[in-house]
Amino acid sequence: MPRVISLIASATEIICALGCEEMLVGRSHECDFPASVRRLPACTEPKFNIEGTSREIDRDVKALLRDALSVYRVDADRLAELEPDVIVTQAQCEVCAVSLRDVERAVCAWLKACPKLVSLVPNALADVWTDIERVAEALGVAERGAELISQLQARINAIAEKAKRLPDRPRVACIEWIDPLMSAGNWVPELVELAGGTNLLGQAGKHSPWMTFEQLRAVDPDVIIVLPCGFDIARSRKELPPLTARPEWPALRAVRDGRVFLADGNQYFNRPGPRLVESLEILAELLHGEAFHFGHEGSGWQRP
Repeated sequence: MPRVISLIASATEIICALGCEEMLVGRSHECDFPASVRRLPACTEPKFNIEGTSREIDRDVKALLRDALSVYRVDADRLAELEPDVIVTQAQCEVCAVSLRDVERAVCAWLKACPKLVSLVPNALADVWTDIERVAEALGVAERGAELISQLQARINAIAEKAKRLPDRPRVACIEWIDPLMSAGNWVPELVELAGGTNLLGQAGKHSPWMTFEQLRAVDPDVIIVLPCGFDIARSRKELPPLTARPEWPALRAVRDGRVFLADGNQYFNRPGPRLVESLEILAELLHGEAFHFGHEGSGWQRP
């Protein structure tokens, strides 16, 4: 049985969904689902204060990237001690997780045999299926990978087919960072459309773009969903004032109609793995509560 280290939370969830949790010997500091993986030693740590405000985190991360540094530190000594056969990381976003470049540096510093590196590149929903296939193949469970993908796609298709038959498609703005403002890109626009909405601002398959409040006001969405990267609902609620204290905020259609929601970006929308299906369920509840009831209110989403 291969010894596996996952350096990205979504990959850890994929590995566990494939029934291979017993192969894991190490994780990233962000890997926390399922809860049982917290027993594993963490092999990374952030270089910035994760308890800072949205603006402070943004400032620190940009400063690190300007200096051509990763925002996370790989513990090469711990990786070597764990002697993995497979290391799973990603090359999608250096802010989201440890970069392939950092892992390669750590691996090259070893004197022992090098493990297999599996780099995930989830830019869009279809890439998530490809990444599941890639992980399953690396772990020697390709058939389980195909079965898992089929199950996840069936759940998605069932929601999408039901959403297609609904009479309205609310216009939706998903906010991935509060201060400064960023709209959600990558797979989130696809999920919004599958849930029966019309996505605004961010584009499917492309990195999440920065935006201004004036842009948000110009599109005046029917629904606003705040799902900051790496934040749970409580943290997002705490970070809201720079947005909600603006004098123009009460005039937005979504605010007037009571259709502003907080969603758990950290556990759901920001993790390109099996729980993107739960993310779709959350969106379906928020956009068409009369038709969808998955029980995510309270844990997956709340009102401000």
